[in-house]
Amino acid sequence: MKVFQAGRGAVAAALTMAALAATLATASGSALAADAAAGRQKAMMCAACHGPIGMGQTPDAPHLAGQPEIYLAAQLKAFRSGARRHEVMNVMAKPLSDADIADLSAWFGSLKIEVVRPPE
Repeated sequence: MKVFQAGRGAVAAALTMAALAATLATASGSALAADAAAGRQKAMMCAACHGPIGMGQTPDAPHLAGQPEIYLAAQLKAFRSGARRHEVMNVMAKPLSDADIADLSAWFGSLKIEVVRPPE
């Protein structure tokens, strides 16, 4: 019988999925408590890399505007716990409370972007 051993990538994916599942399980409660206006104020600390309206300012900073609120919350929780590793984001997310994460996710999730197909 062959035994499957998960590599680091599979373990990281499983941890990310577990964080997402935990976020989904509590999404209804946290979404109601989230305050996008408070998130806008808290997002000032994010602006150096992610821009004042969530559009990345550095090559390694992704755009946050338009991302689903639930995805943003799951990623911030993963950075906070260390399940997702990034030298800067682990430090930035560590002091965030669940309310901070909900507010930030509500703010960035409320920002809309438009994708325009180039002419053919």
